[in-house]
Amino acid sequence: MSYESLERFKLERLINELKSKRGRGTELISLYIPAGRPIGDVTNVLRQEYSTATNIKDRTTRHHVLEALTSVMQRLKLFKQTPPNGLVIFCGYVAGKAPGDEKLEVHVLEPPRKLNTYLYRCDSRFHTEILEDMIAVKESYGLIAMDRGEAAIAVLRGKSVEIVDRVTSGVPGKHKAGGQSARRFARIIEQMAHEYYKRVGEHANKIFLSLNDLSGIIIGGPGPTKEEFAKGDYLHYELKKKVLAVLDIGYSGEEGIYELLRASSGILKDVEYFKEKKVVQEFFKHVVNDTGLATYGEREVREALEMGAVSKLLLSAKVEGYRVEARCSACSFTFSKTVKDPEGLKCPRCGGGVVILSKKPLIEDLAELAEKTGAEVRIISSETEEGEALRKSFGGIAAILRFKIETR
Repeated sequence: MSYESLERFKLERLINELKSKRGRGTELISLYIPAGRPIGDVTNVLRQEYSTATNIKDRTTRHHVLEALTSVMQRLKLFKQTPPNGLVIFCGYVAGKAPGDEKLEVHVLEPPRKLNTYLYRCDSRFHTEILEDMIAVKESYGLIAMDRGEAAIAVLRGKSVEIVDRVTSGVPGKHKAGGQSARRFARIIEQMAHEYYKRVGEHANKIFLSLNDLSGIIIGGPGPTKEEFAKGDYLHYELKKKVLAVLDIGYSGEEGIYELLRASSGILKDVEYFKEKKVVQEFFKHVVNDTGLATYGEREVREALEMGAVSKLLLSAKVEGYRVEARCSACSFTFSKTVKDPEGLKCPRCGGGVVILSKKPLIEDLAELAEKTGAEVRIISSETEEGEALRKSFGGIAAILRFKIETR
């Protein structure tokens, strides 16, 4: 199970949740402990912070900060040494919907990469910036789809492609110029084309030079325009070094960008955008050819996972709901069920109220089943046509199988 898929998804979701939380005052603790830093040293610092916090004038804020610091120090006692990548703790009383409805939350995690920065903050919000930087996609690619009529400039980063700018040329097509010689008219056309290329270059330079993580540029379009642009001095010399390919495609503009992406799949095969498209296309191929090695829908996929038949589990990032284990308060019947909202859940046997024993996001529940049998898990975004089709046509839950099975 690759970090880039499930673990990244879980961390991104946690970061988004933490960013939405607020404290009543400056009472939410963010603690980043670098790899190799002794736990005892950090505990001593927190004891000093505890001593300082006893002087906070507001009684409620003082109580909340002291409780949070105590909770953090208790968590640190569970570690003999800092984990290999360091340690991150978020702790504090998070404000509820009504005044006085605060709840203490503690989140402890090992960061995805080695942490080199120590940070202690007590604020009205959690500081997630260091974690956000760790999971940010570190490379981007520039795309230009052009002909003599128009050009579109786009940026591919991770699973998403953004069309940033469009340029129209105003260069007339080939036709006779009334009263002018064909040679003179051709010179005018070439001058207009040169000015158009300059404008495309200026727009591209402005966009691409601002990207610190730019790894390459691909230029495409119909006819000779793309080669004329690529060979000329229209792109900044630093950007010309990063041109990976000049490809022949049938369209320019926005439509050309998406055709250029398809044509670039071999060049950019290691980019997450193409990895995602490839695995979903593999699933579609099995469905269309009726090979018996594809299944979809929560019940069918869950059965296949329990049988150990799944090779690759495909889950849309937009899959909602929880897998709940509950016990009936009236008849003590225990059951598991997938629900959108556990509130108001009733016993399927007697209709009585239930006690929720466990609640887990559906994506995590299915992913954990996959992990037990060594299946690969891919979290699929809706940024690609394939990802959106998986969500809309197949419910966002699908699997490629190791062997054919008979579902119950």
